[in-house]
Parts: sequence; structure tokens; C-alpha cells
Amino acid sequence: MKYVNEYRQKASIEKISREIARITTRPWTIMEVCGGQTHAIVKYGLQQFLPDSVELVHGPGCPVCVTSLEIIDQAMALAARPEIIFCSFGDMLRVPGSERDLLSVKAAGGDVRLVYSPLNAVELAEQNPDREVVFFAIGFETTAPANAMAAFLARQKRLRNFSMLVSHFLVPPAIETICSAEDNRVQGFLAAGHVCTVTGYEQYFALAQTYRIPVVVTGFEPLDVLEGVLMCVRQLEQGHYTVENQYRRAVRQQGNIPAQQLLEQVFEVSSQSWRGVGKLHHSGLRLRSAFSAFDAACKFELTLPSARDDSGCISGEIMQGRKKPGECPHFGRDCRPELPLGAPMVSSEGACAAYYRYHRPVIE
Repeated sequence: MKYVNEYRQKASIEKISREIARITTRPWTIMEVCGGQTHAIVKYGLQQFLPDSVELVHGPGCPVCVTSLEIIDQAMALAARPEIIFCSFGDMLRVPGSERDLLSVKAAGGDVRLVYSPLNAVELAEQNPDREVVFFAIGFETTAPANAMAAFLARQKRLRNFSMLVSHFLVPPAIETICSAEDNRVQGFLAAGHVCTVTGYEQYFALAQTYRIPVVVTGFEPLDVLEGVLMCVRQLEQGHYTVENQYRRAVRQQGNIPAQQLLEQVFEVSSQSWRGVGKLHHSGLRLRSAFSAFDAACKFELTLPSARDDSGCISGEIMQGRKKPGECPHFGRDCRPELPLGAPMVSSEGACAAYYRYHRPVIE
């Protein structure tokens, strides 16, 4: 606990808070990209340590939240098939599709299993040669190497009954989309530290210069986040627009080269649909043709069904920093963890889940 507690020291946090207040001369809006950072901000009440002129807004860094409704519906269709063992991380089980969620499919008899690693799904395929095993491979660059390794091992083991339903996202195109929007009000970014442990942060330099925004690679402890805000505000006040690394204990500029090489071997960049945002070019990953035998969408000849989200969930506006959960008319009323309208209310990285758990306003 020593190294964790060092990043939760009240005196250090108050010192950084005073420095942010001292150097701030005008209003600034800063977006933390990662849902893990959002939960730290809300859980520890970090906004209260900032002057009123510095506002934190929440970004699209929750992979569960941005997985499209069409992909969710594909997952339901696969999970309901009797020959399939459908494997997923726990966060996805209660994400609503057009009509139901994976837990409902399981309750109706589907063989839906919670796993903690894609390699668990590979093991299941080895243990059940007479069943098809499908793993729901979602996430940003953080989880992509483990999913790439699952496909790599499945090919090595010549498993014909293993495949993945892939829904992978890339962070930089999402930041660029936010920056290029006409109504954008974000002036600086706290980049997701765990993503950058894999990718490094060289790709952010062009974004910082093109859109004149500071980008600070930031960790997830309270002190990390506030130090990231200080570094961002300092750049903004001085008129500097570059990339800094607050999370130096975990992130190197070049990232994890072996992980990047594995990703390059298994995946290729593709367009991707983001729930609540739309299709963004070059913002996702798909399996290369050499690994197409492990692509569940191809293997089972799935098509993307036409799906329209009429739930009233405003996740897209929240994840682009335009609104906060409390501004949604459904928040805490007809959208609650036990009956969610959208993924941000049930994901462990969802902004709505964080607000509901730690910062819920009184609902009249």
C-alpha cells in the first residue's frame, strides 16, 4: 500500500490545488479521456480542489460505453446460439442492446460465461472441442495486446472452434473528432495513462500542434490527476501546446514496442462506429486477413443489423464533454444501475455510474 498511499496524500493534494489556483487567470475546460480517471475525480471529489474557473469534463475513454448498439446486438445473436459458448468481461453483461442484454440471454438458456482474460476463452476452446467458443474482444489500445495474443495462440494451437467478436477503438482519432467539432469547448486533455503504456505518446504531438491543445499523459490516483491538471493549466496559461508525461513511472514516449509489434501482426486499422458518436475513420482495429479464421463476424456470417437507440440516453454528449450525467433527464429516475438506459450507467468506467455511486444529486 505504500506506493498507493503516496498518491493520496492530502497535504500534497492541497499544495497542488493552491498552485493551480495561484496560476489560473481565466476559465479553462480540461477533459480527462479515461473512464478510470473520471471515477477517481468523482469518487475523491477532485473538482472541489480546483478553482471554479477550471472545469473537468469527461471523455470517450470507456470502451464498454462506446461499443456500438449493432455490435451489442451481434453479441446477443451469437450468445443465443446453442452451439456457442460466449465469453465476455463482466462489464458487458448488463449493457443494453436493442431489446435485451447478455444476462437476459444467459437467463433464457444461452451459455454466456464471464472470463477475466481472453486466454481463459482460448483454454475453454481447448477443453470443449465440440463447442464453438466466441470471445467478446472489446477495448482500447490497453486491452488490444491481450486479445491479439489470444488470436495468435489460437492459430498456434490450430484451434478451429475459437473466434472473437472484435470491437476495438483507438483514442487519438476520438480526441481529434472532439477538437475539430464546431462546438468544441475542450482546451486541454489528460491522456489515458494505461493506453500510453502500450502506444507511447508520440502520436499526440501532431494533435497538440494542429489544434493548439496541451496533452498531458496522466495516471489514475488523485494526486496523478491533479498534477496532470496543474501541468495542463500551466501550459494553457503560458500559451504552450505540447505533450507532457505526468505518468513517468509507467509510461515511456515510445511505449511498449513488443506489444505494438504483436498488434501490428494481428490487427489492422479500420473505421469504427462509436455508440453515441458515430462512425470515425481509422479509429478502430480489425483482424488481418491472416487471422480471419478467428473473426466471429466472418465465421458466422454476421451482418450489422440496423439498430436505432431510442432509449433517450445522452451518452454521446457526455463522452464528448458537452454535458454531464446530472444534466440527463433520465439520470437517477428511469436510468439506474439496476435498469440502465445506456452503458455509462453500468460500466465500471462509465461516467454515469461514477456520478450515481459517488455524486448523486437529490432526485425529486
